Amino acid sequence: QVQVVEFGGGSVQPGGSLSLSCAASGSISKLYSTGWYRQAPGQEREEVASITRGNSFRYGDFVKDRFTISSDNARNSNVLQMNDLKPEDTAVYSCFIDNMVGDMIFRSWGQGTQVTVSS
Repeated sequence: QVQVVEFGGGSVQPGGSLSLSCAASGSISKLYSTGWYRQAPGQEREEVASITRGNSFRYGDFVKDRFTISSDNARNSNVLQMNDLKPEDTAVYSCFIDNMVGDMIFRSWGQGTQVTVSS
C-alpha cells in the first residue's frame, strides 16, 4: 500500500507564490510519474502538472509558465512551485503518485490541500 502526503498550501494574495510538496511512502516499487490535479468548487478536476521518471513534463494550459514541477525519484516526492498566483487558482490541490510494479501502474492520491488566492 502506498501513502501520499501533501505539504504546503494555504492563503496568498494575488501575484504571490506558494510551494506544494508531496511525498509517498509504503510499498513503492518504482516511481513512474507524479503530479498534481486541482478542483475548485463546482468545477471539474483538472490536471495542473505532472512529471515522469524520465523527466517529461506536462502542464495545464492555464499554467502559462507560472508553475514548475520537479521530482526526486529516490525520495518518491515532488515539489510544485507556483508563482504569480491568481484568484482563479483557488482550489483543492491533490497529489498523485504512479507506482510501477512490473508492467502495471498503480495510482495513489493524497487527501488534498487547499490553496486560496485572495486579496
